[in-house]
Amino acid sequence: MQTWLILLPFLLLGAAAAAAAAMASSVTPEPKSTLSCPGSCGSISIQYPFGIGTGCFRSGFEIVCDNATGTPALAGTTRPVPVSLLSIKTAEARVMLPVAWECFHSSNKVNDSSNGDVHFNSDDVYRISNTHNQLVVLGCNTLGYTQSQRSEGNGYYPYAYYTGCMSFCNNSRSATDGACAGVGCCRVEIPPGLTNNNMEFEQYNHTGVLGFSPCDYAFLVDKDSYTFRTADLKMDTNTMMPVWLDWAIRDNLTCDQARKTESYACVSTSSECRDSSNGPGYVCNCSKGYQGNPYIADGCTDINECDEQHNKEYPCRGICENTSGSYECKCPSGTHSADPLNIPCNPNFPLAAKIVTGAIGGLFIVALMVFIFLIGKEKRKMKEFFRKNGGPIIEKVNKIKLFKKEELEPILKTSNCIGQGGFGEVYKGYLRDEIRPVAIKKPKIDVKLANQFANEVIIQSRVLHKNIVNLIGCCLEVDVPILVYEYVSNGSLDKILHGSNRLPLDLNLRLKVAAQSAKGLAYMHSEITTPILHGDVKPANILLDEDFMPKISDFGTSRMIAIEENYTSTIIGNWGYMDPEYVQTGLYTSKSDVYSFGVVLLELITRKKVLDPDINNLLGNSLDTYAKKKGVIELVDPEISAKGAIGIFHSLAEIIVQCLNLDVDLRPEMAEVAERLQFLLK
Repeated sequence: MQTWLILLPFLLLGAAAAAAAAMASSVTPEPKSTLSCPGSCGSISIQYPFGIGTGCFRSGFEIVCDNATGTPALAGTTRPVPVSLLSIKTAEARVMLPVAWECFHSSNKVNDSSNGDVHFNSDDVYRISNTHNQLVVLGCNTLGYTQSQRSEGNGYYPYAYYTGCMSFCNNSRSATDGACAGVGCCRVEIPPGLTNNNMEFEQYNHTGVLGFSPCDYAFLVDKDSYTFRTADLKMDTNTMMPVWLDWAIRDNLTCDQARKTESYACVSTSSECRDSSNGPGYVCNCSKGYQGNPYIADGCTDINECDEQHNKEYPCRGICENTSGSYECKCPSGTHSADPLNIPCNPNFPLAAKIVTGAIGGLFIVALMVFIFLIGKEKRKMKEFFRKNGGPIIEKVNKIKLFKKEELEPILKTSNCIGQGGFGEVYKGYLRDEIRPVAIKKPKIDVKLANQFANEVIIQSRVLHKNIVNLIGCCLEVDVPILVYEYVSNGSLDKILHGSNRLPLDLNLRLKVAAQSAKGLAYMHSEITTPILHGDVKPANILLDEDFMPKISDFGTSRMIAIEENYTSTIIGNWGYMDPEYVQTGLYTSKSDVYSFGVVLLELITRKKVLDPDINNLLGNSLDTYAKKKGVIELVDPEISAKGAIGIFHSLAEIIVQCLNLDVDLRPEMAEVAERLQFLLK
């Protein structure tokens, strides 16, 4: 207890005593030939000063390789210390170090313990990174601290560095998952200069906590790799934790001092020395404009900044010429640029161009007259577009509002663009005197697209359903009609599932999206006088509103068909979702939409894209290996997987397999799919 009273203020303040000067380590010269030394162990690159085998490493940097598992480890340790990264560029290593622990028996005495020290740093080349790591102490009524680098001074404390913390528990419910703030778990930053992971504990009465916290634990760990769980209060004593190490050439010399010695490590001609930022010594880097290994002769080679792979790091908008350690960027003859690195080169302004500029001024009056003429011509052209795009017929459709071009122009600004693709661009904005936003689809000027957009107007004028995007109106005074839709705020299902800002979706929400999307398609297939085939069912064409209500969109390739009539023509969907029967025969039916919807269901429950190897394999074997639903269930998104929902997943798998059946006649109708999904949702 007396020792605890002495150490308490020292530990809480994280004070560090001055580190004693380390003994100069022996130096191993550069290997005679790096070609004869193993360059890797498993997937880990091993570069000098690290090495495997005699003569292949600098003193203190030996690596041993378990050829059976392909796992590298630090040499000379009392217990294997696996290595997952060795970086020459950043002078860092990432290893697995053991947890220190002490466990108690019922008489409140220590039953067994380990201070965690495995002598991984016998040659003193490593320091534990204070920027990447933290010290964590687990237990109830536990004071743990690290003690590192034995002091050579006359101070009271035998070690140069101490830091630690104490955690408490009132009962088995005190600690909380994810919270490491002194209850069951505490953590603290560590000072630079730590040379090992030797831990110590102060012993307190554990009689009341043995049932849920029989041991004390202390360990160093990567800050980004550990989150406290209450189950860790009974952690396996053989547990290893990832730890970052800073390494350097620890000859107790600065760069200026080391350059005067024969053991100077920066041997490559184009290298430079930098004093270590954690502990004594120095590290080597290739000079600017060079890359490679500075620790071997001629290891740093010139970077060809003019290669395409370096365009972002070394830009040039003119002619690039590589030089030793750098590059030059110039404009071609007859051109100029204020900054050819970032600004394109433009032709010099010749005298002839100046004369032409003056002549243009004289033509201004003529241009003004032409402009007035063109305005009249433009009005006539708009009337012709209106007639050609079916304006007189669409005027009779009460559901579709016809907009003037000038009504939509305030919205069709670059700043309002929310999406673009092969079809054209989509803009978000507000119509005059309206409080709800709209989405305006402006197509590219293309004859084929013109037919698709005109078709889309006709198709959507015939449907009205809560799960189908509502077409508010269109503008026909342009080459290709501009369509005005209701704005669906959450965007496409594709972006929500796979985009960079994808949203979490629980099982109930996914079933809702699936069931109501199926309702929309079933309505098109069987609930209107003239059935409609969508032709391009995919997540990108299923939009979700603020309540995640799905709405089917994009009817550019859709077709109206007579009842019982199969449709064959140039319906072109997305390859990953396309019915194999249609690809082979050119025959597109309502069952083709069912197949595409089956692929959408598969993406919805796996959160994998259709081109993902797992999904591709599943689609390719839907009628044999995966007919028993095994493949689908194994791929269920972990976000929604739960033991209680296994029956739902089996039912979904059955629906998916039936939708993807290569025999068209064995696929269900969309109405049946919708009914079954609605049942699962309930």
